[in-house]
Amino acid sequence: MMTVLKNLYDVQQLLKKYGILVHLGKRKWDIELMAIELDNLYKAGLLEKKIYLNAKLVLKHEHEYEERLEREKRLD
Repeated sequence: MMTVLKNLYDVQQLLKKYGILVHLGKRKWDIELMAIELDNLYKAGLLEKKIYLNAKLVLKHEHEYEERLEREKRLD
């Protein structure tokens, strides 16, 4: 049964299964590092392609959200 990842917390829990905990202090940086860690797990053959792509899509969405917040903050 494939796990469906819906949000950043789900991706964090997936990484945690492999002993990877990410907390750099800025949410955008955390997302970027999680994406790198996912790439490494996939390249090592530890993640199924569907799970990998699902997780990357979640991170892409969250990263775009953070960038949108930053742009809005600059406009204020």
